Amino acid sequence: MSPFSLILASLLALLPLSSAIRLIESKSLNPCQAHSNFTASLFNVIFTPDNNTLTFDVVGVSSIRGNVTIELEVIAYGFNALQQQLNPCEMDLSGLCPMSTGQININSNLEVGADAVKQIPGIAYGVPDLDGVVRIHITDTDTKTSVACLEAQLSNGKTVDLKGIGWSTAVVAGLALIVSAVVSGLGHSNTAAHIAANALSLFGYFQAQAMIGMVAVTLPPIVQSWTQNFDWSMGLIRVGFMQDIVTWYQRATGGKPTTLLSNLSTVSVQIQKRSEAMTHKLFLRAYDELVKRSNIGNGINEVTSTVVVSGIKRYGFRAGIESTNIFLTGLVFFIVFVIFVAIGIAAFKGFCEMAVKAGWLKGDRFQDFRNGWKLVMKGILFRLALIGYPQICILCLWEFTQRDSAAEVVLALMFFASLTLTLLWAALKVIRIAKRSVEMHKNPAYILYSDPKVLNKWGFLYVQFRATAYYFILPFLGYILLKAIFIAFAQANGIVQAIGLVIIEAGALIAFSIIRPWMDRKTNAFNISIGAVNFLNVIFLLVFTKVFNQKPLVTGVMGVIFFIVNAAFALILLLLVLASTIVALVSKNPDTRYQPMRDDRGSFIKSQTNVNTELDALGATARGDMKGPYKSRDIDDDEDSWSSDSMHRQQRDASGVPLPPSTANSHRPQSNREPPHSPVDPSVPLFPSHSPTRHGQSPGHGDNSRNVYHHHGYNDSQHGSHNGLLGLRSNTASPAPRGDNFSPYSRTGSSHSNVGYRQQNNASPWQRGAGYEH
Repeated sequence: MSPFSLILASLLALLPLSSAIRLIESKSLNPCQAHSNFTASLFNVIFTPDNNTLTFDVVGVSSIRGNVTIELEVIAYGFNALQQQLNPCEMDLSGLCPMSTGQININSNLEVGADAVKQIPGIAYGVPDLDGVVRIHITDTDTKTSVACLEAQLSNGKTVDLKGIGWSTAVVAGLALIVSAVVSGLGHSNTAAHIAANALSLFGYFQAQAMIGMVAVTLPPIVQSWTQNFDWSMGLIRVGFMQDIVTWYQRATGGKPTTLLSNLSTVSVQIQKRSEAMTHKLFLRAYDELVKRSNIGNGINEVTSTVVVSGIKRYGFRAGIESTNIFLTGLVFFIVFVIFVAIGIAAFKGFCEMAVKAGWLKGDRFQDFRNGWKLVMKGILFRLALIGYPQICILCLWEFTQRDSAAEVVLALMFFASLTLTLLWAALKVIRIAKRSVEMHKNPAYILYSDPKVLNKWGFLYVQFRATAYYFILPFLGYILLKAIFIAFAQANGIVQAIGLVIIEAGALIAFSIIRPWMDRKTNAFNISIGAVNFLNVIFLLVFTKVFNQKPLVTGVMGVIFFIVNAAFALILLLLVLASTIVALVSKNPDTRYQPMRDDRGSFIKSQTNVNTELDALGATARGDMKGPYKSRDIDDDEDSWSSDSMHRQQRDASGVPLPPSTANSHRPQSNREPPHSPVDPSVPLFPSHSPTRHGQSPGHGDNSRNVYHHHGYNDSQHGSHNGLLGLRSNTASPAPRGDNFSPYSRTGSSHSNVGYRQQNNASPWQRGAGYEH
């Protein structure tokens, strides 16, 4: 067996596609030539090769008189599998020999010769979503002219559009996001960051699959069915009562809902392929043809209405959603999802508090979350906005072209503008914070990861990237928006969509490969692989547009390859994410599976509940960590920062957060000062001073501490008297004596040697990478 056949067999074995009976069937019949004199309101045909029987039940309307001959042609994946001439008179078919005007009912069984059966390839019975069509040409026996052409889409009863696939992909992606939040609450920040990053990338890949199904290109049936498994990622989930509510809302706001799905019992629906006998532009991307007929009096009056559904409308139709309900359905599901998540977070907060009081949980479990759960909720809701942004972009922009009702257009404008501006503002906010951190500490990771308020609220935009690639969220949002613009506004031209998506995905893949912005090597490989497959998919999409004038067989084979590649790749991604999620749940310390980040973010992420040593307390004080629910810095204020200016403002604000213990005593009256609580000798330059020496401090000491900061580019013009923790110690005399023998810590040599010792043996992790290690 060839490797290709082995892979295909393995993938098909994973899907519930097996059928005890081999068959080929069709349930729709549509005209394939202009002015066709025969139409069918009912068409059911089943061919079973095991007993060589063709069963058909046809109800049609004919305007043909006289004897005719029928030419039967079966085409599978562009290959002419069967071609046979039939004489209705020799076959004793009632109503066809001779044909007469009026209604014709045909219900019969026909035995097909063994030679004809052998001409049908075995792939027609085994591969799901058969790309096959049967074409019937009816010719007048006397004039030898074609009086009718009928075409029926074939199926073998197997499909890859399965609810199980959609549910399993949705459950794994959602479970990974939930586990990442729980693991983060337990203090395993490294594991949580990896799981969240991979889950977000997996979710984005599923959305990219759905976008392929939403383009206005004639897709092979197996591609249509596979991409339909991810309609949930765009919020296109059919719920009966919700469809009723959406239809009512549309009517109430002046819209006119479509009724295509409600008329399926009286019409014939077909997945239409391009027909050479019909207008090229009309059927290039044809999907369904709706034919209505009416009988007037004793005569036959044929009323034919053709509805061509492609792109987003095709995607909604296959999901069981009327085209006028697509936008509102996606929007409502996004809103409902956000509301349920917010309720879930609040419920989990209540459960944690109840469990702690009841003794079910230890008091330090999820303490950071319990103290600042509102801030955590904001961060999670921002992350949901990022996840739902592709969905909102496509549906809202597409609604501008549909204008289902005035109220829906207003909703589309409001949600698109608010979500876009919110994410844009958040991205710019992160960039400003990171630049401020670079200016102050020569490291963007310092403020981004040391302030719990910044990390919990804005971390959704940058934790998946390395610290120096904090800006990458901005081009990533642009990448999503560009794809949405092409998909939403170019629904009239599939070729334009395909070319635009090829350019966008090529640029994204090049950027991913060169910049490699994600947090580590494995995460970069994970996302670059997704980018490569997305680029390959849009290449397939360009082939499906037939711009290369390839044979239909090539298009059919490319469709099967598309399914094999994406099914295998999706399975690999799901297993990787599921494995990491399970390990995170069962492992006592899942962080050991991941190497520390090169950006040293772990040094700055410090839990408020784990300050165990005096040195950790000093580090927490320097970072501004306070006991309580994230009372660090109001970093949301553009004028606020971790700079000395904000510290100086806090000093002047009597109603603000109390000063840290290391600086609070320095501003009390001299007579009321208490002895210092820290055993660390203030003369040791842990917090170097810019002020002149005092209290017996040696000149060498002050000069050395000054040089430490000058070495990193700090100068008086930058900080002046506003040095935060640094300047506050220099502006006010310390309450402790500065004698060399005061500290209980033994040390030898001069102050200069102390500086060198601290620089080389600093045990406090918060200083590493922040400009203090030199």
